[in-house]
Amino acid sequence: MNKELAEKGRKRIEWARVHMKVLGIAAEEIKKRGKLKGLKIGMALHVEAKTACLALALRDAGAQVRLASCNPLSTDDSVSEALNSVYGLPTFARKGETSEEYYRNLGSVLEMGPDMVIDDGADLITLLHLERQDLIAHVIGGNEETTTGVIRLRSMEADGKLRFPVVAVNDSYMKYLFDNRYGTGQSALDGIMAATNLLLAGKSIVVAGYGWCGRGIANKARGMGGVVTVTEVDPIKAIEAIMDGFTVGKMADVIANADFVLTATGDRDIVTYETALKAKDGCVMANAGHFNLEIDVETMRSKAKVNTVREYVEEFNFENGKRIYILADGRLVNLAAGQGHPAEIMDMSFTMQALAAEYLAIERTKLKPGVHILPRKLDTEIATMKLKTLGVKIDKLTEKQKNYLASWNEGT
Repeated sequence: MNKELAEKGRKRIEWARVHMKVLGIAAEEIKKRGKLKGLKIGMALHVEAKTACLALALRDAGAQVRLASCNPLSTDDSVSEALNSVYGLPTFARKGETSEEYYRNLGSVLEMGPDMVIDDGADLITLLHLERQDLIAHVIGGNEETTTGVIRLRSMEADGKLRFPVVAVNDSYMKYLFDNRYGTGQSALDGIMAATNLLLAGKSIVVAGYGWCGRGIANKARGMGGVVTVTEVDPIKAIEAIMDGFTVGKMADVIANADFVLTATGDRDIVTYETALKAKDGCVMANAGHFNLEIDVETMRSKAKVNTVREYVEEFNFENGKRIYILADGRLVNLAAGQGHPAEIMDMSFTMQALAAEYLAIERTKLKPGVHILPRKLDTEIATMKLKTLGVKIDKLTEKQKNYLASWNEGT
C-alpha cells in the first residue's frame, strides 16, 4: 500500500462525493428498495474519482462490485490505490497499461462471474461474447455509457450476436445532453490546456464531428475566443453547425490553417497520415472520442521522427519539414491529460447508471437480448432531483392545462 497515494485518492473521492448530490439522493433510495442486494456487478469505466463514487454507491446498495479501466491511459492511480486499500473495493487499473494488462484487468473483473456489467466502450461486453461465453448465462444485462459503445452494441444486435439486454444509458436525454455536450465541451479543452499550456483565444480550431460532444467542444472553444471550423459527413449536422454560426469544411482543406484539431466522431481515420502532411506547421491534434483510432497515430509514428516534448505531448517531424503535436497518444484527451468531466456532470450521468442498474434488476425477466432505452420518466426524475439540489423551483401544469394538451378538439 502506498499510503500517500491512497490518501490523495481518498481526498479526491470525497471531494467528488460532496459535489455529486444527485447520486447521493438516488443511492439512498436504491439502497432502501434493495433491488441490487446480492448482485455481482462488473464495471469497466474510467477509474477516477467520480467513477469511484458510483462504484461505492452500488456497493452500499448491497451489490458486490469489481472495477477495471476502460482506457489504458485514463486511470487516476491515486483513486485506484484508494479504492483497493482504503475502501476495499477490488480495482484492477493503472495509468499506462499495456494492451496485455488492459485485457487481463478486464478478465479479472469477469472472473467474479457478474450478474450485471457496466461498460464504457463495450470492451467488457465484447470480451464476454468472444472469450467468456461460459459466463453469459449468468448475466441478466448490462449498461453502456458511451456513443462509441452503443454503436458497437447496435452492430452486435443487428448481427444477432448480442445475447443479453443492454441499456444504452448514453442515449438517455439527461446523459447525452449534459455529459456529452457540457461535460466533454469543458473537459476536452481542460485536457488540451493542461497538456500544452497554450492559448486558445484567437487560434484557428477545427472540431471534427458535430454530434453532442462536437457541439459542446465547438461552443466552449468559441466561448474562449477560438475561431472554430467544423467538419462533418452528415449534411443535417453540417447545416446545424452553419446555423449555429460555425464555418464548415472538409478536413483535407481546413487543416492547412488549423492551430488545433480536435476529433469527436466515434469513427476511425478522421486525420490520416496523408491528411496530417497537409497540416499547418505546429498544429496540435487531440482526440475526444473513446478509442485512439480517430487520429491515425500508428501510421504517423512509423513515418515520422517522434520526440516527447512535454508530458502527454509528442512532436512528430515529417519528411516534408512540418511538425505536428499529438496529445496523449491520440487517446481520450480529457482523461488521459486531464481529470475528466466535472463532478456535477458525472453526478447526473452516474445517477443514470445507478438507476439503470436497478431497472435491469427489476425488469430482468421482461427485457429481451438487445439494446434498450431507459424510460423517459427516469430522465425527468434525475432532472427533478438536480433542480432540488440547486434550490430551483419550477411551475406545474394545472388540470385545465393538462386537459388542453391531452385534447384534440378544443378550439383556440
